[in-house]
Amino acid sequence: MGQLTVVIPTYNEAENLTALSVQLWALPIPNLKILVVDDASPDGTGDIAEELASRHPDRISVIHRKGKLGLGSAYITGFKNALKSGAEAVAQMDADFSHSPSYLPNFMKSLEQADAVFGSRYVKGGQLDERWGIGRVFLSWFGNAYARAILG
Repeated sequence: MGQLTVVIPTYNEAENLTALSVQLWALPIPNLKILVVDDASPDGTGDIAEELASRHPDRISVIHRKGKLGLGSAYITGFKNALKSGAEAVAQMDADFSHSPSYLPNFMKSLEQADAVFGSRYVKGGQLDERWGIGRVFLSWFGNAYARAILG
C-alpha cells in the first residue's frame, strides 16, 4: 500500500498535537503524512502545527480555517485535500488520543486485501475510551444508533 495521510481536525489541542505526531511517525508505516485541519484554535494549536510543518515539511501540512466550523466539515476538507495531494489511503484520527495510533499498521495491512477498512468501538474487540464520562458514552451510543437508523 502506498502513502497514508492521517487527517487530524483540531480545536484547542495544543497539549496533544506534538505527542500524537511523534507517535504516528514512530509507526512502521513508510511515507506516513499528517494533515492538520485547525479551526482557529485560541490555544495556539495552529502555531504548533505550523512549527511542526516547518521542521518536517514532507511529513505534515496544515489547513487553517477561519473559525470553529465543526468536526464533520473538517474531516471532509481534510479528506478532499489528502486525496487531491495524492494520498492512496486516508485515515481520520482525533487529536485527543481517543483513537489509538497503534491500530494503523493493521489497518494498512488489511487495505492490501480490501478497498476500505473501518475501526469501531462497537465491534467485537472494540472498547470505549476509559476516560469517558457517562455523558460522552451516551452521546457516542446515541450518535451510533442515529447513524445506523439514518443509513440503514
